[in-house]
Amino acid sequence: MSNYRLLMAGCSALVLLAHAQIAFADEAATPSDTVDEVVVKARDKAGLLEKQPNNTVFGIDKPLLETPRSASFVSDVTLQRYGIETIDGLTAVSPGTYTASFYGVPGALNIRGTLAENYFRGFKRIENRGTYSTPIGAADQIQIVRGPPTPIYGSGKVGGMLNFIPKSGKNEGGYLTEPTGEFTVTYGSYNKKNAIAQVGLPANFGSVTGGVYLYGEVEDSHSYYKGIYPRRQTLEASSDFDLGDGWTTAFGGMYYHSDGDVQTPGWNRLTQALIDNRTYITGRDTTLKDTDGNGRLTPNEVGFYPYGSATYLAYYGYPDSNALHTLDTGVGTTKLDPRTVYISGADFSKTQTNTLYYDLAKSLTPDSTIKLQLFYDDQENKRFVSYGYPAWFDSSVWEARLTYNFAYDMGIISSKSFIGASYRSFDGRRRESYNSGMIALDRRDISFGATPTDIVDSPFSTETGAGVQGLQWENDNKSEWTQTGVFAMTDIKVGERLNLMLGGRYDDYDVTSEDTGFLSYQITGKQKASKGKFTYSASATYKAPAGVMPYITYAKASALEMSQAGDIAPGLVADASDAWLSNSDLAEAGFKFQWLRGTLVGSLAGYRQNRTQLTGITGTPTGTRAKGVELEVRWLASENLSFTFSGNTQHTTVKGPDNSFQYIPAYTAGVAGAQAYGGTYVVWAFSSLPGRSGDYDYTLIPKSVVSLYGAYTSDEHEWGKVGGTLGVTHVTKTSGTVQNAVTYPAYWVASGSVYYEYGPYTATLNVDNLFDKLYFTPDADSYANLGALPSKGREWRVTLSRKF
Repeated sequence: MSNYRLLMAGCSALVLLAHAQIAFADEAATPSDTVDEVVVKARDKAGLLEKQPNNTVFGIDKPLLETPRSASFVSDVTLQRYGIETIDGLTAVSPGTYTASFYGVPGALNIRGTLAENYFRGFKRIENRGTYSTPIGAADQIQIVRGPPTPIYGSGKVGGMLNFIPKSGKNEGGYLTEPTGEFTVTYGSYNKKNAIAQVGLPANFGSVTGGVYLYGEVEDSHSYYKGIYPRRQTLEASSDFDLGDGWTTAFGGMYYHSDGDVQTPGWNRLTQALIDNRTYITGRDTTLKDTDGNGRLTPNEVGFYPYGSATYLAYYGYPDSNALHTLDTGVGTTKLDPRTVYISGADFSKTQTNTLYYDLAKSLTPDSTIKLQLFYDDQENKRFVSYGYPAWFDSSVWEARLTYNFAYDMGIISSKSFIGASYRSFDGRRRESYNSGMIALDRRDISFGATPTDIVDSPFSTETGAGVQGLQWENDNKSEWTQTGVFAMTDIKVGERLNLMLGGRYDDYDVTSEDTGFLSYQITGKQKASKGKFTYSASATYKAPAGVMPYITYAKASALEMSQAGDIAPGLVADASDAWLSNSDLAEAGFKFQWLRGTLVGSLAGYRQNRTQLTGITGTPTGTRAKGVELEVRWLASENLSFTFSGNTQHTTVKGPDNSFQYIPAYTAGVAGAQAYGGTYVVWAFSSLPGRSGDYDYTLIPKSVVSLYGAYTSDEHEWGKVGGTLGVTHVTKTSGTVQNAVTYPAYWVASGSVYYEYGPYTATLNVDNLFDKLYFTPDADSYANLGALPSKGREWRVTLSRKF
């Protein structure tokens, strides 16, 4: 409740400030929009304000402040000034984007309580919940939209999306007119090493004008967490050309490779004492033996495989105790180092993605354009997490989109509209093993380290002999689907103040899936389904006096229920209720404001949404209901000083009964940890737990997150200029979802940076978690009640760059 009051107090203070300043703003109003724009740009040294029309939210060029939807745009300058290196850091500048740990890999944002989708230039990418760390360094801008995607982007769930805009050979003034570039090197704590080279070149050939841009990034670092060494390479290229006679084209792509995005659940053996005092229960279960000495447990060493072993595998009931699960060596307690997490030398994750795009457009008249766009994205990931989770994803998707934009002006009523069609085709294969019960997350004593009897074998191991047979994939799902759609959107302006936006699309889906894994818990045989679906959105905005623009919007959306590789489970395809295609809806109302000559901008929004998320072994769609309030403010206080405020309150409810498969902690079963950590406990239906038969709160997401940042940039002097940022984020408490769950306390965390710029040279020092605060982020998915990731402690990095 205190954070709700804090958010409302911030809103009230903002309103009071507006009333105090509106008279001044009106009296000092500039005579033309052009002059006002120049003044704002001169002051926007941190890249905070988005003044240019943009088509991300609705597919029609429109300034963000006039767009009837809650959204945040983050420029590459803001990313640099605020020291944001992964999508988890976007919480500082975008409300409602706090993300629970998907095993320590920041792959997707959590927006408004559920995972959002990743887009590249308006095209949906293959799913990435925690497969690899989404690269944002190559972005010219990151766009965060809270709500469903515009009809032109295809179908998608309400909740939100992250759209990646790559660097290009174009800028606000047109194409590049002279070469530009930058070389950057970074060194930081825990042997962080990163190098970036980028260059932009004009490309003019006779009557053809344009520009190209190349970006390359290499990282080879250690990590705050012992045993994790991120190694990543990114290469991006883009080309933009005006071909003359109204023709334009753009093409390019991005290559990404990673060897270091190893997943970790963080800390296991969760107790309240561990979270409050770092008191960890030590001990190992030596019942099982690595008899062949290969450094891991193979099926013949475990027992009855694949369905369970009384000595090790999952216990599905609630016994008072089980001697075969009891810790028998080194039992005691210790203080756990936050740098110590669940990891072993056998763990790995290797990812490669390729993304390509091509645009060809023709201006038919000053008010009409036809555009053809092609998009391709693929992803291959091989990973192994030593508690017993191997996976191999191999997926690709391509999409073609044809759009016709046109406009009408009938005096008091004018409009901008588009119609179009698209075709999207997916082909993917998801191989995973986790169904046999071999997983026991608490078995490892992470204070002692990995041992051969807590590293589980996987299909990546091919040895045979001594009763060992090459393992097969428990899930091996091959999925193909196509989506053919038609769409339309119109932006109608009535007079000078009222604006209506109406849009919709119709999609025809064809889905085929077959899981040939030997223990998939899926229906056997090839499953096929087809269905058509109509979705729509409607919004209204009114330009009220004093720079206030209230709006209201409603959207009805649908989306495919995809797994981590973008595939669809055969069980969903075969479901008579068409569970493979979900429905979601959003109602949102709020207002946007622009005061003090456009230097104080922001939005206040309230929403209510219903959507689904996949959970558990069988990929059961579970409904969620969320409501909340979001406030975002960006203020250029002077030529040198600027501030951002980002805050929200939210409440997400899981609609019962939640029949998903879940791992549960030993204390939930009434068993003391030392008598249980050698095995594990599960429920096949989460609703079977006490107090969980109906709706329940989704407590993995905090009720409120509030961030306040300030940025300073000095004037230009002979000796150069200096600047810096300082910010703090407050997060309310979270907890597990079982009864009597472990609670993770609320926390404050501060970060800052300073930089010195002299001519083409810039030196920057960033410090994250300034006061070395220890806090926790709960895990996601089926292990949410078994693991939590401790925060990274204080980290610093120095970046040197030269522009040319």
